[in-house]
Amino acid sequence: MASPDEPRRRPPLPARLLGIGARAGERVASATGIDDAVEGATEEAIVRALESPAVERAIVRVLESEAAQESLERTLSSPAVGRAAAKALDSDVVNQAWDRLLASDEVQKLIERIAEAPELRAAIASQGVGLVRDIGRQVRDFAMRIDDGLERIVRGLIGRPRRERTDHVGLITRSVAMLLDGAILNVIFLGTAALLGLVASALGDPSGVSTAGIVFGVGAWILFGSLYLLTFWATAGQTPGMRLISIRIQDYDGSPRLGIRRARRRLFGLILALIPFGLGLLGVLSHDDRRGWWDRRAGTDVVPADPLAPYSSRAGAAQ
Repeated sequence: MASPDEPRRRPPLPARLLGIGARAGERVASATGIDDAVEGATEEAIVRALESPAVERAIVRVLESEAAQESLERTLSSPAVGRAAAKALDSDVVNQAWDRLLASDEVQKLIERIAEAPELRAAIASQGVGLVRDIGRQVRDFAMRIDDGLERIVRGLIGRPRRERTDHVGLITRSVAMLLDGAILNVIFLGTAALLGLVASALGDPSGVSTAGIVFGVGAWILFGSLYLLTFWATAGQTPGMRLISIRIQDYDGSPRLGIRRARRRLFGLILALIPFGLGLLGVLSHDDRRGWWDRRAGTDVVPADPLAPYSSRAGAAQ
């Protein structure tokens, strides 16, 4: 290594001439604007190269290559990246940014627009209806499994052979639908009675319910219940309780619209079956087609409103 005190050696003559020429060329290019033109041309050439389809295809090929995919997966799955991401998400800066974003007027207006959107309300209503229908179908399938077990016992007691498998609705499933309809009727009737009671008290009649009032209420309930069944049987082939558990009434042709005459005949037959302490209902348990006397009189049948699960799966669930 040369000593600091040693005089510096001058470069050879060719090197000095090249240096003088380069500096002179730089001054000339700067003075004439050639250097700016060259720089602009170079920049434009680089931009055109990057925007060319060939460069785009090359970048896509590189990104889609197995080596690039493996490298990206290793990078994203590395503990260091996970710790860095967790640290960034837990930082106060991110929390403050989220608080400011959520508190902004724009986000609040966006949330209000989304909440008031008809599509969102329709989707929520559809999900709610779907949930109720799923629960109703599960209740129906469970009740039909009880129907199968109860009918095996009854047919064994009366000495009848086991019948073939059927998807017709049995007595227990019908009773579940009737209980639901009874609950709906009671809610409507009690609400009406309470309203009438308020009107009576407002008119200055503080007396309690008399025997005549009780008899009138029972008669009104029976009349209202009969109109309820007739209306839904004749027009829709199913009551709200039947709809909740997905069963319906149909005639021999499979039509769910019974008409007022057939619905009246079915209701009268059901009342006659209930008069001897409900013994007339036992025909549903003993007949192979699960049709009661009122069904035979009106030419109707009660079936599921949608296809049932395979019998093997229902039997397995029962076990």
